[in-house]
Amino acid sequence: MLGYNHFPEGAVVSKNPQHLLKVRFGMLDPHEKDRLVGVAAEQAYNSVLITDASTSEPLIVYCNPAFCRMTGYPEEELLGQSPRMLQGPDTDPKVIASLRKALARNNYWEGRTVNYRKDGQAYIVNWNISPVKNAQGVTSHYVSVQQDVTEQEKAAIERDMLTQALNQANDPILVTDLNAQIVFVNHAFEQLTGFTTDEVIGQTPKLLSSGQQSAEFYQRMWQTLKANRPFQARFINQRKDGSRYYVEQSIAPVLDSAGQCRHFISTSWNVDELVEREQALHAMAMEDKMTGLLNRRAGDNRLQAAYHDWRTELQPLSLILCDIDHFKAVNDRFGHPAGDRIIQQVAATLSQQLRSSDAAIRWGGEEFMLVIQAHLAEASSLAERLRSAIAGLDDAEVGSISLSFGVAEAGTKDSLQQLISRTDKALYKAKRNGRDQVCCDHGQA
Repeated sequence: MLGYNHFPEGAVVSKNPQHLLKVRFGMLDPHEKDRLVGVAAEQAYNSVLITDASTSEPLIVYCNPAFCRMTGYPEEELLGQSPRMLQGPDTDPKVIASLRKALARNNYWEGRTVNYRKDGQAYIVNWNISPVKNAQGVTSHYVSVQQDVTEQEKAAIERDMLTQALNQANDPILVTDLNAQIVFVNHAFEQLTGFTTDEVIGQTPKLLSSGQQSAEFYQRMWQTLKANRPFQARFINQRKDGSRYYVEQSIAPVLDSAGQCRHFISTSWNVDELVEREQALHAMAMEDKMTGLLNRRAGDNRLQAAYHDWRTELQPLSLILCDIDHFKAVNDRFGHPAGDRIIQQVAATLSQQLRSSDAAIRWGGEEFMLVIQAHLAEASSLAERLRSAIAGLDDAEVGSISLSFGVAEAGTKDSLQQLISRTDKALYKAKRNGRDQVCCDHGQA
């Protein structure tokens, strides 16, 4: 390569097919090979430097334009000088000692350290050096290929700092690529989910899905993200051990300088305690404090929903209305604490006999409404079992208890209020007929 410091501008390798064939199989004559090597060095993206090996202090005998651009020195100020001129306060002496040791043994060497440009600005260089031997096998020169990696090193440092900062965050953070494959999770994510970084990298957030959210929920999420807009919602996720947890999760597109989305970053806030409080408040708002049954307000909502299902999905619907016989006498004789105890015993017995699809409502005082997904015959049979179960109760203070029942099935022309009215009439019929019995209204069923 020596002597090829000045090649004509725009020099290119021939595109002749036969010429290319010769290149491919190493059939070029020595002069042509030298010319191509020289052209390649001059036009190389990386910096190329050649020093002699004839003295204890190797001197620069060749540098390509890329090396001049990297160091800020023109060629004439570099030729004949020692590469030591590029060293400075932050040049690592251990790296230089390693280099010299390798060259003394005629070995290949590779390393990284800090060098300095002509204007005194430091830069980080990654370079390798290879001995070049003459025809007698003696090292006559050293050829070095160098690359300024300052920006890459800064970027790596910034990434490390960002990673450390994200790992210090108390809230779980997850980053995915455009294909939703996880590329980063922080320590808080590991602690919350039970998954380690190694277990989730390359996976998708689907591994956290509890199955509690609909396909429409995720479709809405992706529509929002693909429009380069952030998405925030409450997610019901699943840990590695299968337990579920609630998070308020914010997912945002990460855009590059051209405005193109490259990644998605998700930040979560664990809201398990908040959800527990909400559920407790909801239960308090929906439950009757004394019995644990649905209160009248929640019961009205359940009736509306059942009536809607009957209308739209053709599910059967029957109502059972019952109340405790002679309850006023219980309060008058034994007092309200005894009356409350009887109400609780009745409520517990009713609840135990119902299916999960049915509902028990404390309709008022000693009166209860049961919403049953069944036809009249099945609802009537259930009412009779309930009557018998209640009759089997024997309070130590009050003694035996009985209930009267009215049953009606929704008919084709019934409004909800008409159905309730028909059930109420059946109950009063049972009470007029002597109590402790089941009466059905067959009117429009």
